[in-house]
Amino acid sequence: MTAAEVHPFRIRIGDDALADLRDRLHRTRWPEPATAPGWAQGPPVDEIRALCRYWADDYDWRATEERLNRHPQFRTRIDGLRIHFLHLRSPHPEATPLVLTHGWPGSFAEFEKVLAPLTDPTAHGGTAADAFHVVCPSLPGYAFSDRPAAAGWTVQRIADAWSELMGRLGYPRFGAQGHDWGTSVSTEIGKRHPDRVIGLHLVPPLAAPDPATFDDLTDAERAAIDDLERAADAGDGYSLLQATRPQTIGYALLDSPAALCAWIVEKFHAWTDCDGDLSTVLTRDELLDNLMLYWLPGTGASSARLYQESFAEVRALFRTGGTDTVDVPTGCSIFPKENPRPSRRWAAKRFTDIRYWNEPPRGGHFAAFEQPGLFADEVRACFRAFRGPGAPDAGSRPNADSGPDADSRPNAGSGSDAGSRPNAGSGSDAGSGPPPR
Repeated sequence: MTAAEVHPFRIRIGDDALADLRDRLHRTRWPEPATAPGWAQGPPVDEIRALCRYWADDYDWRATEERLNRHPQFRTRIDGLRIHFLHLRSPHPEATPLVLTHGWPGSFAEFEKVLAPLTDPTAHGGTAADAFHVVCPSLPGYAFSDRPAAAGWTVQRIADAWSELMGRLGYPRFGAQGHDWGTSVSTEIGKRHPDRVIGLHLVPPLAAPDPATFDDLTDAERAAIDDLERAADAGDGYSLLQATRPQTIGYALLDSPAALCAWIVEKFHAWTDCDGDLSTVLTRDELLDNLMLYWLPGTGASSARLYQESFAEVRALFRTGGTDTVDVPTGCSIFPKENPRPSRRWAAKRFTDIRYWNEPPRGGHFAAFEQPGLFADEVRACFRAFRGPGAPDAGSRPNADSGPDADSRPNAGSGSDAGSRPNAGSGSDAGSGPPPR
């Protein structure tokens, strides 16, 4: 694969990888029950054991693989790494180009339920003006993007890579949407490539509580500060470990599917708007679809390393604040179970051109996954606000060879680095080097 080539990609997992997963799950050595009730010490053993039993005996990866492969996927080499991405062109030719960026412990699968509403709004309660050409990359070290072999893949470097990707696909100007790491990557795109950006939609924007407001805090601001303090005291252990010793936790996450399950499902339980019952917002299959995108390509360690690259800087932005400003048009959606939840006046100190602000009635950290209808509505409303008088035009139409009508047959686009890897969940452009991260 040369630098500018874009190749179709299909997920193809070997039977040996699935057999190995089932064997490991059946041989799990389980801990005794916690000595505190509920989830106070982590996921209860009975819940994780039941989910892993379902994962081993009843979960159908082949159905998931077939469904995911219906979405046009590609890989292209940027700054030395093969980047995996979905690229769905809207049937409406004047659609706005939009890059969606996930975070940890999520994946591109989080956005699956919003792809059709965003690309074809007229079939989902919107108008043609609400249409988007959607690009959804996997972060470096996640899913089927390569795992960096050296340090340096910060959120700034990823922002530059996304800008390169959008240009390579024929989008000189585009919108950027993200949550978790995606918020930081999208914000950096706006800072580093402002002339390329139509606008940002951030869930949420990262901005610290403003000490100048502490004498007249609203109830919502006070609750937001309390939740930040509570998370620092009782919920941030994962981030400190991944930021300081990602290799250490990587041994468990690569070797034990039960460990990976507990490590990630605990965050879905804590961060979704589920009132303690995760099944009210996500099915077992949805949780396992996302887990498989960590287990099969072996990205437990590589995904954690992004915390060592950038988390100290990002954490400071929403805890103590910074001195930078973001001056491109910005829209913000603050879901009620998200953390952090800055108020608009806090955010306005950093984001100088807020065009849209809303606080939906339900939803948590994984808004597109939990509440796809509300999420799609928020994205549409945000970009409608950008289309006011004097708003920038949408970007150019994409290159014809990287959209859903491109050849995505199983053997298509097998470029110069085509090959095979044992157990690698590889696509048509997979090479013989390190497995995709």
